[in-house]
Parts: sequence; C-alpha cells; structure tokens
Amino acid sequence: MSKEKILMIGAGRMAQAIINGLKQADFSEILVGNNTNSERLEEVEARFGVRTTNQWQNHVSDQDIIILAVPPEAHEEVLTSLSEVIDGQLVLTVAAGIDVKYLEAHLPEQTPVSWLMPNTAASKAESMTLFTLGHYVTDEHEYYIEKILFSIGQFKKLTEQQVHQITPITGSGPAFVYRFADVLIKEVQKAGVTEVVAKQLVAQMVKGASEMLTSDLKCPQDLMDEVATPGGVTEKGLQVLDEHGFDQMIQEAIRQCVDFASGNED
Repeated sequence: MSKEKILMIGAGRMAQAIINGLKQADFSEILVGNNTNSERLEEVEARFGVRTTNQWQNHVSDQDIIILAVPPEAHEEVLTSLSEVIDGQLVLTVAAGIDVKYLEAHLPEQTPVSWLMPNTAASKAESMTLFTLGHYVTDEHEYYIEKILFSIGQFKKLTEQQVHQITPITGSGPAFVYRFADVLIKEVQKAGVTEVVAKQLVAQMVKGASEMLTSDLKCPQDLMDEVATPGGVTEKGLQVLDEHGFDQMIQEAIRQCVDFASGNED
C-alpha cells in the first residue's frame, strides 16, 4: 500500500477534522466524496485543497483506504454501493454503532475493516480515539490505521465490545465536561466579568486539571485530596456533590448512553 490514496466518503464535521489531520500528516492523496451536498464539497475543497467528487463510486478502484464518515443510518446504503465496486481495499468507519461485525457482514468476504471512534477534539489533533480491527486486517493495514489516528490525537486498540462500552465516555464524555464548564462560566460571570474572561478562566482551570491528571502519577482521589483541605472550602463543595449523588448521576448518564447505542446503533 505504497500510494496511500484515501477516499473519504462524507464531508461533515468529523470528516473535516480527519481531513485536516491527514493533511498535516502529509498523506499523499485525499479524495472526498458524497452524492448529495455539492456545496459542502466545494467548501471542503476550498478549505483543505483536496479533490472532491459527487460520484465516489467511480473512484473506488483507484483508492487504497476508504473512510466512511457518514451517519450510522446511511451505512447500509453506502456499503451496498461500495460492495459493488470494492476490491480488497481497507475500509474504516467512524460511525457510532457500526462495528466490525456489521462492516464484514455488509462487504465482500475477506474485506479488511476497522471501526474507529474519535471524538470532536480531533479537529484540534487532541482526540482520544478507540479502534478495533476486523479479521482480515494485516500488519501493514494496522500501520496505516495508526498513522491516520496519530494525525488526530492519541488512540488505543481495544476489543469490539470494549469500544461499545467505552465510547460513551471518550466520545460523549466531552459534552459532559462542557456542560460542567458552562455552569462554572455562568457562575464566574456573576462576579461581574465578561463571558470571554469567564471562559478563559474556566478553560485554563480545566486544562490545568487535565494536565495534572495526565502527567501526575497520583490517582484522581489523591489529586482531589490535594485540593480539598480538611474542613476547607473545596471539601464543602465536594460534600454537596455527594449529597446530590454526583457519582451516581454520571454513572447513570453513561449507562443510558451505552443502552441507547446498543439498542439504536447511533
């Protein structure tokens, strides 16, 4: 697979985040296609300097890697069309619920496939992407998968079941962090500062906490203990979180995400 030609089917936000990473990683050739939104293709072509097409089926035979960046509900139709023209190319999807079993069942036998689960931080090359491999993925295929994933952040290879279980944390989790940040920003504004300043203060606090969590050998409980002096202000705040069942609430949110994804594949 020396050419590294990539066909991206889909041109939405996640597709654009990956395209940006691929461009930074200097992949040799990227073709972006969809069949319905010409304006989006024009936008992508102008922004990233990639080739585009609204007839991607005509270009599959020239590609090495095919990335499906379309909604879960669009996969059946796309895979049906793809099955008619594919010839052993590596197929990747970034759609929730579309696992390797689904891909292998809807593509010709022995097609190499992989399920990738990035999050929206891919646009900043800061995604934590989970991925799992199909039965026919070779070492060379895996090398290129990891090269793609490295271009959008960090990654971890897991089993298919683990990706199902953990995606609501790595994928949906950022939204929970943003919800928490939104509350803090509004509280900061009550002190009379602007929304811009409030966002800067909270964003840096979250970034600093993330750095401590990433680089420090201590566990989250140890880090909390360092902040929360016995009998102090922070301890009082943590007690309020306990009184309102904060841990259980987060656990329930994750469970609902897992159950919904398992039942609806989106």
